[in-house]
Amino acid sequence: MHYPDSYVRPAADTGLIQDIAKAINGQYSAVLCYDKLAKLAPTESERNRILEIRNDEMRHLQVFSHIYRSLTGRQPVPQMTEPCANEYKAGLQAALIDEQETVDFYLDIADKAYDRYVKEQFRRAAADEQNHAVWFLYFYTRSL
Repeated sequence: MHYPDSYVRPAADTGLIQDIAKAINGQYSAVLCYDKLAKLAPTESERNRILEIRNDEMRHLQVFSHIYRSLTGRQPVPQMTEPCANEYKAGLQAALIDEQETVDFYLDIADKAYDRYVKEQFRRAAADEQNHAVWFLYFYTRSL
């Protein structure tokens, strides 16, 4: 589905735009941290799954950036907002917590959004984040 570039959100929705900017920063941080985490993975299968998760995060980053541009007319400038862990187990734990918190955040954004496309994209991303959390939990429990 293509989100129209001409769509402009009323000024009253600055909170929604700020939340989308925060989501963009979170996705950007996740992409960088999961790339690092994949390099720390002890097995090829774990590394490949983490890279698949990173690819999902890259897709979310692209979609959210497009929505942001459509709402504001400006290109987002993603920033790293969270440090990446230097140890695999700590990275899994941080990823698990972040993914779970992100599920609720994305569902809140979906609830605030008026546009059906925005709602669908954030609900879909929330479902992906929940799936990611399950994988990180699985890897974390295996590392104990």
